[in-house]
Amino acid sequence: MPLHVPPAPAPALRTVLTALGSPTAVREARTPSLRLAQGPVTPELPLPVHVLDRITPAGASATRLAGWRFLIRCGDRSVAAADTMLTPDGWAFSRFFEGPYITATERALRQAETMQQPYQARLLSVPELYMLTLWLHGDCAADGATGHPAATDLLVPLAPAPPGIAAHRPHRVAELLPVLTLRVTRAPLRSSPAEVPA
Repeated sequence: MPLHVPPAPAPALRTVLTALGSPTAVREARTPSLRLAQGPVTPELPLPVHVLDRITPAGASATRLAGWRFLIRCGDRSVAAADTMLTPDGWAFSRFFEGPYITATERALRQAETMQQPYQARLLSVPELYMLTLWLHGDCAADGATGHPAATDLLVPLAPAPPGIAAHRPHRVAELLPVLTLRVTRAPLRSSPAEVPA
């Protein structure tokens, strides 16, 4: 089934194209593979990046749109990624970066394309666990910038995933959120007998 990639805001794409055309922005980025790229580089596969700010014991989640991420392609592979963010003045280029999440994102997208059900591709970040997932949203016609993970949506943890969570294994939101809840909830500290006032 085809994987649906929601259209990025045109101003966000323009900021990335401007940064790619700026020798200063590319030179100052900590991305050797982007600086050394031979041939034209193009921003592709825009994905909205949502952040999971809070997981409650009930499993309910609060997410917010943090920006859009573009994979920067040179030839037949992605050499870096570009992040954009929404500011009071509109969309702005944030940074270029490279590393294992680039390859992991491409692998997860290829994996999602082989699934029987069509999905809309997004990214979901869980900062408390230093975790990034490919979020496969069941409503392909939805606005990629809004919404919350539905119980039947899939989350595919990208490598490197937190210890004990298998990377590149799709999980239903209803199954993975309780696991994440256990990870981020701290058990209350008990007072030792010596600390209890007489």
